[in-house]
Amino acid sequence: MMSTEETLRLTVAALMQLTRERQPDVAAAIGLTQPQLSRRQSGKSAWTLTDCDRLAAHWGMPTLDLLAGPTHAAGCLPAARRPTADAQTAVPLAPSALAPPAPCSAAPTATPAPAETAAAAAPAPAAPASSAAPAPAPALAAAASSSVPRTPRRAAPAGPLPGLIRDRVAAALTEAGGDTDAAQAVLIKRAVPDVMAFFAASRVGGRYEHSEFPPTAGILQKRSQKGADSIWEGRPKWRAADLHRAARAGHITMDVTALDMNAAYLAALKTWLPIGKLTHSEGDHHDPKRSGVHLVDPGEWLTPDLPSPLGSRQEPGPLWITEPTLRALIRCAEMDLCTPPKIMESWTSGASEGLLEKMRRALVTVRDEAIANNDEVTTEYVKSMYSKFVSTIGESAANREIRRPDWMHIIRSQAFVNLWLKAHKAHKAGLTVVQMSGTDELHVAGNWQAVFPEGRGLSQVKAKNMYTLGGTE
Repeated sequence: MMSTEETLRLTVAALMQLTRERQPDVAAAIGLTQPQLSRRQSGKSAWTLTDCDRLAAHWGMPTLDLLAGPTHAAGCLPAARRPTADAQTAVPLAPSALAPPAPCSAAPTATPAPAETAAAAAPAPAAPASSAAPAPAPALAAAASSSVPRTPRRAAPAGPLPGLIRDRVAAALTEAGGDTDAAQAVLIKRAVPDVMAFFAASRVGGRYEHSEFPPTAGILQKRSQKGADSIWEGRPKWRAADLHRAARAGHITMDVTALDMNAAYLAALKTWLPIGKLTHSEGDHHDPKRSGVHLVDPGEWLTPDLPSPLGSRQEPGPLWITEPTLRALIRCAEMDLCTPPKIMESWTSGASEGLLEKMRRALVTVRDEAIANNDEVTTEYVKSMYSKFVSTIGESAANREIRRPDWMHIIRSQAFVNLWLKAHKAHKAGLTVVQMSGTDELHVAGNWQAVFPEGRGLSQVKAKNMYTLGGTE
């Protein structure tokens, strides 16, 4: 169960996203500085009851409605406080029409309460028996009551965040009159603002406060409007050349299965991301507590029956790679698959593997439930959220909330590294690795069911098709 303080931080993050306000805007409106508001939102200091009254007045609702949770508060936000373009198309935390919250109170109170902390007043938000007490946020109730079996994980539970997604889907279905195609189209259309609101909610109370618009290092800047920057992500496009030559010559024949890795970008959200702005350093030194991009001499690949984590790169010489690719090359060198990479210079920041973890776990939870229930609307909505998060956090007109091209490259590279790790696992288990491409396709010969579990779960794989190498491909 979340404390009142934790629920308030989640609510503030949700309402800021809904009204398209930033911390300096809200801080000025309630008589605080931006650093003071930031400390309250990060949990380093507590919200006071006076703060609660001022927040409620700022957003045009009674204080008890503000304290009733993000879904309830979002439903009580006056239409005039929502940006015009968002009123119908980008309401990420709308209350569920299938389980509507209690009615909002008539008007906010302007009388400030004594300066006590909201955390100390946790039992206080109980309305008199004669008035309509706010119902618990449907998102929290949904998270607590879900009985769909989950894939076992070592990580902590995702908490109430999955309920925010469930509520959004329920509201869209109700607005569409039960038309699943129409609801799915609406949800996918607003996936970018929704996932950014969801990300903001997942970061409430986080240990680190990440930078959303740090200065962009020159190597991460596009060389032209439609061009690319200098980073090599390691996208694989590899075929076992010797096998294919032997097959064409008629020397071998083997049955091959093309395996599909599920939700590659969702799995890749678990990766080491830089927290702040990247700083420059020189020299052949890798600090595992930092993350970023590195100019390296990658060394020599010594294992022809496995692809390199560098993917399809052919030309020799130094290149800029991301943290996941560097770590994979270092690991490969330790296994004598290649010679060690040499770092020439780096742009890095202190890093965390948990910046996206709450969001990732919640998305996995909802995805698992949706698959178990044959709920394609929610499945496609979740897919659109995580895929568009990755594709728009670099430089995109579709996402004005963050600009982290380093994160975009790192997450993509992690997806490619995850695929390489699957290929290495297959190779170690005695399977023949025939081909690897994209973020999610691995072709192997042999009894792959003994190596990989089959299914649609995040740790499972699907068989896309089978063919005979040396026969008709």
